[in-house]
Amino acid sequence: MPVETNTVAPAPKWDTTTTPGPTAAPPVSDPTPETPPSKGRGWLGWLIAALVIAAMVFVKMKYFPSNAAGGDKKGAAAGGKGGPGGAGGKGQRTPVQVYVVAATNLTDEVAATGSVLAEESVVIKSELSGKITSLNIKEGQSVSKGQLLFSINADEAQAAIQKQQYNIKLFRDQERRQRTLLDKEYISAQEYETSNNQLLTAQADLQALRATLDKAYVRAPFSGVLGLTTATVGTYVSPGAEITTLSRVRPVKIDFAVPGRFAANVRVGDVVSVLDETTNKKYDAKVYAIDPQIDPVSRTQPVRARFANTGNELRPGAFVRVNLKLGESETALQVPTEAVIPEASGYSVYTVKNNKMVPKKVKIGIRSDKVIQITDGLVVGDSVIRTGILQVKPGDAVRVTK
Repeated sequence: MPVETNTVAPAPKWDTTTTPGPTAAPPVSDPTPETPPSKGRGWLGWLIAALVIAAMVFVKMKYFPSNAAGGDKKGAAAGGKGGPGGAGGKGQRTPVQVYVVAATNLTDEVAATGSVLAEESVVIKSELSGKITSLNIKEGQSVSKGQLLFSINADEAQAAIQKQQYNIKLFRDQERRQRTLLDKEYISAQEYETSNNQLLTAQADLQALRATLDKAYVRAPFSGVLGLTTATVGTYVSPGAEITTLSRVRPVKIDFAVPGRFAANVRVGDVVSVLDETTNKKYDAKVYAIDPQIDPVSRTQPVRARFANTGNELRPGAFVRVNLKLGESETALQVPTEAVIPEASGYSVYTVKNNKMVPKKVKIGIRSDKVIQITDGLVVGDSVIRTGILQVKPGDAVRVTK
């Protein structure tokens, strides 16, 4: 068997005289994560950082001088020259305006809205159906009690009355004969009672017919002033049809309500001031009735006063403003509204004592749009800060300005 032999070819030899030999590949270096900045970018970053620091220092010195001006630490700590509490630190004190508390006159009033009502008022209606046969209504004119206003055709009622009168005459004669027979014991007592009952029933029916006839003639139930009407003679009306109104306007009533917390302070006989917004004139009315119950919806106490209205100054239905005086004090303490600070636990004010701000808790009473009564927490002579309240804190030095 022929034996195959593997021969290794010799490596080629390069002729260095004509062709240069192969060169080794350059070594592979590991890639770097960042390229170091150039010198130009380095100095630019430092410049930006320096500008930012300079801006922060400027803002600090400009808008926060109290913290930055600490050069004279010894004088600031001792409150001497250069410190905010010393003679040279007046520029550091917060300027404020104050109100000096003094005793003033105060009237305790309750303001309410009210309506004017007629002393008496009624809608004149017809109780019967029929045609109006006479009409004596003069619109807007005064009438006296009992004066005839209008009448309705009552021919049927008059005929029914006449018929019933004939029946009564017949029943009366029967009752007389039955009584004679009863006395002689010709009839029983029951027969006589039946006859007598017919007579009594007929008499009662006659009274009912006369009452119906009276409804055909409508008269004024009281003296007053008539309203407008659209009825004329010949108008057919039904029961309940409105003909006109009648009102008594001298005097008039003033209806108003006060908050429930003042209910105990209202008394019969109290004088209230009534302002008519149409003429801007004030009148004095007197309380004559107080509702015994507080309205459960509005939590107010209904009150009613009376005004003479001799000159027809107030008209029923008008809207008025009512001021009820509950009391008057000559030693009340009041401060401007802007000086009182509402808090979760009540109210407080800022006062000035030894040129420093001192807060005080107070209790308020009557208030208006300009002043508030202080019932506890202040005394006469206290200086209450009214401006610059948001710029001061307890213990801060302040400077009182005019």
